[in-house]
Amino acid sequence: MSLLNIGDAVTDFVALSTSDKAFKLSDFRGQNIVIYFYPKDHTPGCTQEGIAFRDAYEKFTDLNAVILGVSRDSIKMHESFKAKQAFPFDLLSDPDEVLCTLFDVIKMKAMYGKQVRGIERSTFLIDSNGMLIHEWRKVKVKNHCEDVLTVLSAVSESASI
Repeated sequence: MSLLNIGDAVTDFVALSTSDKAFKLSDFRGQNIVIYFYPKDHTPGCTQEGIAFRDAYEKFTDLNAVILGVSRDSIKMHESFKAKQAFPFDLLSDPDEVLCTLFDVIKMKAMYGKQVRGIERSTFLIDSNGMLIHEWRKVKVKNHCEDVLTVLSAVSESASI
């Protein structure tokens, strides 16, 4: 898989998902997809980000959007995180970094004075035709969900014209 750019069709992929199912991108043609990558389940920033998407879930569904969270954590860890935070959306497990590589979110980061490979908090908007139409990189959690909703609303309005 090659790296994605705005305007590219997103390669169809299948990933392990919570709720005992596999997620296949092509199964969701006709819907917008918000896919957000985060470093680790049960950590403060990742919990805040997930809660923001959870609390705005209805607004996203009203705009014909599916929300997906992705990290390298296991399905077992994802199920625990999803249940504890009552996320109404699925989390995808990417232990082999296939999606992380496709979306180019693995970066070298400083942690406790050492360089480590980790997920750079990022969000991508895929339109109902499977095209990458917007990306947010180096995301700061505060107000991020609202920013995504704003762009999604504009996309939905222009699609209905």
